[in-house]
Amino acid sequence: MLDLEYAAPAPKVIAGAKHDWELVIGLEVHAQVATKAKLFSGASTLFGAEPNSNVAFVDAGMPGMLPVINEACVAQAVRTGLGLKAQINLMSAFDRKNYFYPDLPQGYQISQLYHPIVGEGEVLVELGDGTARLVRIERIHLEQDAGKSIHDMDPTMSFVDLNRTGVALMEIVSRPDIRGPEEAAAYVAKLRQIMRYLGTCDGNMQNGNLRADVNVSICRPGDYEKYQATQDFSHLGTRCEIKNMNSMRFIQMAIEVEARRQIAIIEDGGSVTQETRLYGPDKNETRSMRSKEEAHDYRYFPDPDLLPLEIEQAWVDDIAASLPELPDAKKARFVADFGLSDYDASVLTADVANAAYFEDVAKGGDGKLAANWVINELFGRLKKDGDKGITDSPISATRLAQIVALIKAETISGKIAKDVFDMAYTQDRNPDEIVETEGMKQVTDTGAIEAAVDEIIAANPAQVEKAKQNPKLAGWFVGQVMKSTGGKANPAAVNALVAQKLGL
Repeated sequence: MLDLEYAAPAPKVIAGAKHDWELVIGLEVHAQVATKAKLFSGASTLFGAEPNSNVAFVDAGMPGMLPVINEACVAQAVRTGLGLKAQINLMSAFDRKNYFYPDLPQGYQISQLYHPIVGEGEVLVELGDGTARLVRIERIHLEQDAGKSIHDMDPTMSFVDLNRTGVALMEIVSRPDIRGPEEAAAYVAKLRQIMRYLGTCDGNMQNGNLRADVNVSICRPGDYEKYQATQDFSHLGTRCEIKNMNSMRFIQMAIEVEARRQIAIIEDGGSVTQETRLYGPDKNETRSMRSKEEAHDYRYFPDPDLLPLEIEQAWVDDIAASLPELPDAKKARFVADFGLSDYDASVLTADVANAAYFEDVAKGGDGKLAANWVINELFGRLKKDGDKGITDSPISATRLAQIVALIKAETISGKIAKDVFDMAYTQDRNPDEIVETEGMKQVTDTGAIEAAVDEIIAANPAQVEKAKQNPKLAGWFVGQVMKSTGGKANPAAVNALVAQKLGL
């Protein structure tokens, strides 16, 4: 089990001019489904293609073109639901959500309102203070994305790129369980981590493949507990939705500034209007985008071109059997099998590629030593070299495992190992070959080490007297011996001989 305390909601309390206020937050996370083709057409989902090049006739809303469901998208939604411990609905259906945007050629979006493919689930969110708690998932539904309107290429015209039109999205809707900005960001990060492990969404927020609509409201202390007891949303205050957030940092900033805006309105005697807003990081403010639509505003009705989606339990079971080890389970195993701290296990399992690399390094060796070298030496070097990812590492897991094995066998010291690592990293050399050809093997001959210790002690009688009066100064002799042997002497042997010769 993870060393975590399961905590009750810890609300963010903001002091207004007249009262204290608490935040209530729910999120609608839009995750692009990781498939090569769109939800209802065979058009490519490749990012960065020439504008309007990844567009099929059905995406463009051409007359007579009918949607055909992409089975791979359905499988990915089921896979995500299973990863979030959610109910998989064996019967679901698609609806038309009617609204006009220039980048939505059909004039409606195919979505799922009444019968989503995935029902209630949960996400374990770990917080910075060592606690964790569950955020409830209300539903996950499949829907098609709209295109993109571009307004900054010409002073008088806007352009439309339909490449994203029809791309499959999973909309993951949470309950209003989140009580602060940091927790909201942690929740989105955990969703992204799980989906990356599952391979259902790459989580790339910069490309728009993962974005969140954040619903924020405020209430007086105690009102949230009334909502929990009655499920009456009126206790939570009027919510405003902040649209299309694609940064963890901006999510936190937007929640904070929107909450303060609402507090100022209410304490000034006004009332919050339910609406959709946009966040501007330059001015750190939210601004009105449009009034908040309700379901009836979109005139939902069952899509006449798509039959209800019926899936078999055996198919769901096959998908469940193929699920990989998920981050919480992997973290618990790293703690149990390798003796890692919760913190180190969290760092190593934050990304599925990082976890796989570490396991290759630690295989059959010292897990704690491997973790130290992966986290401190490798990750530190990759960050220094332009914040590279593990897939860009110049040193393979096999070669880093060789370095760890050389340290463990006391063939090289930790200090020499850093030099070996640098040469393997920058010169693409085999660590075993480096140690052999560069003469870097650790000196374990106690006779040779003793001779070096005797020489340093004999040459520094004043330091000897000081060390006898203050044993902490014995470290000076250790350092001098290591320096004289080029860092090759076994540190444990040096420490023992120095202490023996000084009579400490």
